[in-house]
Amino acid sequence: MTVIGIIAEFNPFHNGHKYLLKQADGLKIVAMSGNFVQRGEPAIVDKWIRAQMALENGADLVVELPFLVAVQSADHFAKGAVEILSRLGIDQLIFGTEEVLDYQAIATIYSEKGAEMEGFLRSLPDDLSYPQKTQKMWETFAGVEFTGDTPNHILGLAYAKACAGKGIALKPVQRQGAGYHSEEKEVAYASATSLRLHKEDQDFVARFMPNSQLFQSAPQVSWENYDQLLRYQILTRPDLTQIFQVNEELANRIKDAVRSASSVEDLVEKVATKRYTKARVRRILTYILVGAMDQSLPDAIHVLGFSAKGQAHLKSLKGQVDLVTRIGKEPWDSLTQQADQVYQLGHPQLPEQIWGRVPVRVEESTV
Repeated sequence: MTVIGIIAEFNPFHNGHKYLLKQADGLKIVAMSGNFVQRGEPAIVDKWIRAQMALENGADLVVELPFLVAVQSADHFAKGAVEILSRLGIDQLIFGTEEVLDYQAIATIYSEKGAEMEGFLRSLPDDLSYPQKTQKMWETFAGVEFTGDTPNHILGLAYAKACAGKGIALKPVQRQGAGYHSEEKEVAYASATSLRLHKEDQDFVARFMPNSQLFQSAPQVSWENYDQLLRYQILTRPDLTQIFQVNEELANRIKDAVRSASSVEDLVEKVATKRYTKARVRRILTYILVGAMDQSLPDAIHVLGFSAKGQAHLKSLKGQVDLVTRIGKEPWDSLTQQADQVYQLGHPQLPEQIWGRVPVRVEESTV
């Protein structure tokens, strides 16, 4: 049986994600962000709910991306996720993208010219943001052109880079419906952005999300729920440069801006520059919120849920891969667990995220 990997946030899970899972034929393993996501914000519903929705709609196994993989720029996010999926024995990586290119050929270019390409990246001026630098690298070495706002395409290139030399087949799927950040409601497939924005519109949510009652009945959070906690961390921590990826310039900009910022989004606007993108600033604020320090990634893989087919695959890996299905006295990943505890403070009805939690079991998906 073909073992297929999918890297996802499912923030929240919607019909477009269900469509992507349907395009995969084989055992489907999802490496999913935990309670904080790549663009630097808390997930709208917790990781257990999102894992359950994925399992009920085609996934066979859902594992968690550690915090320092999930809340990272595209290259680090892709590298960490692919490493986990590779250890779980995937043959293919399937992903949605706005531009279906020959990503396999792009991966081959990187496997042959990686050192030269990374040297080119380092040679580019510092006034360019990292995303701008990587775009120039792909344009120069692979002839890839970028048009408009295509974050899934940029992630696809990061996946190609991460899969180079690993023997993993890359299977892009044309993204359906509205654009990634589209807020439109009259569409065939609503975006996750639109569903977060219109979450109070139950009819709209039900139309574009399978098992929408599970989502609608779950405690929901956004940056607004953590505004005061974030301010407390900024105002009381004497040296923000101790936090992961915070340099002196960013520390000073954040300390100055927090006094007049009316919201987290306003703080992002005040701190962001051409060099420090809004996404990077949001990630930095997430690191400050949870008190993230640089640390090594966990050796073990945390299992969030499985189907009967997924459970059988886990049994076949016994002795080859260190798997965690219940977190005990020793932490699986101390930073991820710290982030989980901070996340839980965002809503009084959020259930326990760590202790006593066991993988979600779904006997058979509804797909």
